[in-house]
Amino acid sequence: MRVHVLQHVPFEDIGSMAGWFRDRGAQLSYTRFYEADARLPAPEGFDLIVAMGGPMSVNDEATLPWLVEEKRFLRTAIAANVAVLGVCLGAQLIASALGAAVHPNDEAEIGWFPVRRASAAEGCFRFPDELTLLHWHGETFELPEGAVLLASSEACRHQAFQLGRRVIGLQCHPEMTETIVADLLAEFADDLAPARWVQAPAEMAGVAVASYLAGQSLMAEILAYLLKK
Repeated sequence: MRVHVLQHVPFEDIGSMAGWFRDRGAQLSYTRFYEADARLPAPEGFDLIVAMGGPMSVNDEATLPWLVEEKRFLRTAIAANVAVLGVCLGAQLIASALGAAVHPNDEAEIGWFPVRRASAAEGCFRFPDELTLLHWHGETFELPEGAVLLASSEACRHQAFQLGRRVIGLQCHPEMTETIVADLLAEFADDLAPARWVQAPAEMAGVAVASYLAGQSLMAEILAYLLKK
């Protein structure tokens, strides 16, 4: 299994997915856009492309021109029937690459909040009826043409979508680990001004281990689904 990861900042790596890939002997490679020599390979040789999160907007092409190349890479991968998973910014990148708008959400959503399965998602990956997951975003995406909504939260309708059999975008973060949450709290303390859908840092950091494990189990199911031949 060959997996290529698109990483946008050092502290938002693949989290719990690392162990899942390691247990299956996957060959991991990376394009780290925060490095000066970042390069994108040809996507056709991979079994899975994983696009991770980051604080930038997909609309920042003027100041971050590599976004243009990254979106082209994602379009090529999808057209070649390579499995593609986007998480947070990664999901927004997939949507933008396929012509859907990405714009500010009505309110920032930062913290552990429930995600609920969309009733129209028959025949697609089945989300749990309800699961509490971590969120950290101020923008949201419209659904790409032909995509099916998989899940929503009260603060953000478009939490997850599926396109065809091999593309899933997640606004939420099932892959989270305690280490990544600690890094996010340290890096983005300025994002945490009190608001209806913004949890206090102590509440976010103090969530039960069971919440991490439930999300990680969901992510394992998503990976197995995307990679099933």
